[in-house]
Order: sequence, then C-alpha cells, then structure tokens
Amino acid sequence: MNPFEERSLHLNRRAFLGKSAVGIGGAALASLLGGTLLSGCLRTNNEPTARGLEGVLKALHHAPKAKRVIYLFQSGGPSQLDLYDYKPLLNKRRGEDLPDSVRGGQRLTGMTSGQATFPLVGSQFGFKQYGDSGAWISDILPYTSKIADEICVINSMYTEAINHDPAITFFQTGSQQPGRPSMGSWLSYGLGSSNENLPAFTVLLSRGTGRPNGQPLYSRLWGNGFLHSLHQGVQFRSAKDPVLYLNDPAGLDRAGRRRMLDQLEQLNAMEHERTHDPEIESRIAQYEMAYRMQTSVPDVIDVSKEPDQIYQMYGPDVTTPGTFAANCLLARRLAEKGVRFIQLYHMGWDQHENLPSAIARQAKDVDQASAALILDLKQRGMLDDTLVIWGGEFGRTNYSQGILTDTNYGRDHHPRCFTMWMAGGGVKSGTVYGKTDDFGYNIVENPVHVHDFQATMLHLLGINHEKLTYRYQGRRFRLTDVEGHLVHDIMA
Repeated sequence: MNPFEERSLHLNRRAFLGKSAVGIGGAALASLLGGTLLSGCLRTNNEPTARGLEGVLKALHHAPKAKRVIYLFQSGGPSQLDLYDYKPLLNKRRGEDLPDSVRGGQRLTGMTSGQATFPLVGSQFGFKQYGDSGAWISDILPYTSKIADEICVINSMYTEAINHDPAITFFQTGSQQPGRPSMGSWLSYGLGSSNENLPAFTVLLSRGTGRPNGQPLYSRLWGNGFLHSLHQGVQFRSAKDPVLYLNDPAGLDRAGRRRMLDQLEQLNAMEHERTHDPEIESRIAQYEMAYRMQTSVPDVIDVSKEPDQIYQMYGPDVTTPGTFAANCLLARRLAEKGVRFIQLYHMGWDQHENLPSAIARQAKDVDQASAALILDLKQRGMLDDTLVIWGGEFGRTNYSQGILTDTNYGRDHHPRCFTMWMAGGGVKSGTVYGKTDDFGYNIVENPVHVHDFQATMLHLLGINHEKLTYRYQGRRFRLTDVEGHLVHDIMA
C-alpha cells in the first residue's frame, strides 16, 4: 500500500469511528457481551478487530503444520556435551590440550583467551541411547529420555555470536544488534491474534538454580522493534499483579473504567486527526486489550482447578509461581486459549565454573516439566499443531575454563556447535539431526544456522520467511535478514 492510500485509509476509518455512537470502546465492550456489535467492521491491516488483531498476511503462503509456538528458551548456553552430544573421546583424552588443528584459530572470549592451555574434558555424567533414533541423552535428564520418540534433536546448531547479549538477541530477533522486532512480534504482525481477550505474544520468566545470579535478560528481547507497539510481547509475572498496570486503581469501578477509556479514546481520536500518527491507534487498541485482559488474565492463570494428575506430571515445583514448571503449565493454558507465541525464558545455564553440580541442579529445574508439557499437549490432541522448541543461544567448549580437577570443571561459550530440540507442529519426531566431530568442537554433518532455524519455524507456521517483510528506513526487513534455508529433513 502506498503512503497516500494508507493515509486515506486511516482518515476514512477515523471519520467512521468519529461519527459512530460507540467507537472502539463500544466495540471492545460489545466483545465482552458476545462480540456481535460492529463485528468485522474494523478489518484493516494490523488493526484491532472484533475477533482480535488481524495480521498483514491475508492468506498463508502454504498449508501450515503448526498454529502456535511454545519456545522454552534456556538462557545462558546449556552445555550440549553434558546433556545431548555424547563424546567418549573427551573422557579418554581428559586433560590433554585441545589440538590446534581442531580449534582452527577460533576466536575465544576474554574469559579463556589468556589461558596457557585448553585441557579437554568430557562429561562427568553417564549417557544412554533412547528411542528408535538412538538419541544420546544424559543421565541428568531422566524425564526427557522418556520422550525421545517425540522430539527431534538437532546437534548441529551454530551461530556467529560468542557473547550472551548479541547471541540471545540474534536468536530472538535475527540480528545481533538490538532494535529489530522479536520472533513473537513478527508472528503477531504477520498472523495477528486468534484470541480477542489475550495478547498474541506472551512472555514468562523463571530463574534457575544452576546459576541464579547469572546473565540478566532485557525486555527488548520481546520488543516490537520498528513494528507497531501492538506487537510487543506482554510479560506475565509471578507477583500479585501478573501483568503490570492492568488492575484499576483504588476507587475506580468497572463502569468508571469504561467511561474513562471512552473519554480517552475521544481525546486520542482528536490527536490522530491532527497528526495521523498510527501509534495513537496502537495506544487505543492497547488500552482496550488491557480492559479485556482484566477479565481474561485472572481466568487463565488460575490453575486451582487442574486435576492432581497434572500437578504430579509437571512435578513439585508446579505449585510455586514463577518456576519453570509453573510457567510450563501456564504456557499450556495460554496455548489452549489461542495465544500464538508463548516465550519462556529460563535463566541460569551459564556455567563457567562448578559445572557438574550447577548443571545438575539446572537440569532438574526443567527436565520433568519440559517432558510433561510435551505429554500434556499430546494427550489433549494439541501437540500436532503446537511447535515446541527447547534450547539456548550457543553451546559450551570441550575444554575446561579455569583449573581442571578430578571432580570439577567449567566450560566457556562455544558458538560453533550446540544442541536444540523441537517437537510437534510438523517436526519429524524421534529423530537426531546433524553431527559434530569426535571432539564435539566442529560440525561435520548438516549444519543448521540460526537463520535456518528461524526460516524453518516460520515455514511450519505456513509462512515463507522471504515474504514476511516490513519496510523501514528505505529497505525491507525480515526475521531472517538476507539468509535462511529450510531444513527439510527435520520436517514431517
């Protein structure tokens, strides 16, 4: 759409609403009363409708396998060598210096670049093979081992970023530089929302026990970047108020809130007539969504009616708000309500030292609940159209950071190869994809770049990653930037 057409559209829509007896506030109120009043009258690109937010894609590029995504992001860089990528050679050659021929002059972080030697170290934990694929899974992941036939393990992920902030930003936005829209924002922009009372994109945070005071996370990781603010992720918290600034202040009842929003909408409409700033309409829509969420959020976070068997499935931590287990259960409930992209961040995987004890605690945080989420979705018939993703921003080195002892070691950041897994939503279950060398340092089969992963995720949702774009500052941007190839072999 050219700028003149877009401006005309905004003017025509505002003129209609300005003459309407009810306006956007009435449309939102009507949705609470059954969604019949003005149904379908507000249907323009990326604007609120009586059935939620409509995306810019009027039709998907191909038939989708997945309707929604639950992304279990393991922040800090889980050690693939202690979880999924079994390398017995490292145990056999424990303490020997990493050969230069293997390292190949790779850039190191400032934390190990000054080391005189790089002693190889295998895992302290046992590994066994599971499922029809024979996937190697560590003994510290007993529950995950039971779902080996439900997941696709990718041992050949790689990235260019070697430090946390750019690496996480790269995974979440497709760029190492901040300022781009996040994955969930791109999906909100492209596909819109399938629920009129909840955001299309929600975020849940938990802090692990492996390194509880490790790397922080920033809200820009779920930000909308240069897209309209309608598309930013909404963080659900474990505190008394799960969404900030949602509740009415003391002394303001529901009717008063409605009157206030209607008056505010009129003021915003006057300002939009003057400036034609589309962000004003975004602000109006956010106010209305907040009004509806006052009813929908308490309902979705109330897990008191979940049966005992569900609590037992997710584990003892599920009753503690803010834990990974509690967030996994909440993710399933949000998925049932039609939320399109549900992002869980679990912090604490950055084990530069004391790795054996720290990673065992961290794995216990997530193992049972991750497996439970897969099984819970499956028993409800939702796994087939829900894409579940598990993984961090990079891997860990095959050599010890700091002093290697008989019982202790640490691992530095390693972007050249690491492991993720995916399940449901059109992914080929019970498979292992990609392979690293015997040292667990370089990929030797089927490398998967971050942009390849993003392109494949979008494809499973029915989107051609090259065609979901947004024009900004003279160029068309997309999640995968100028790269990205589909990983056909992992798709069912």
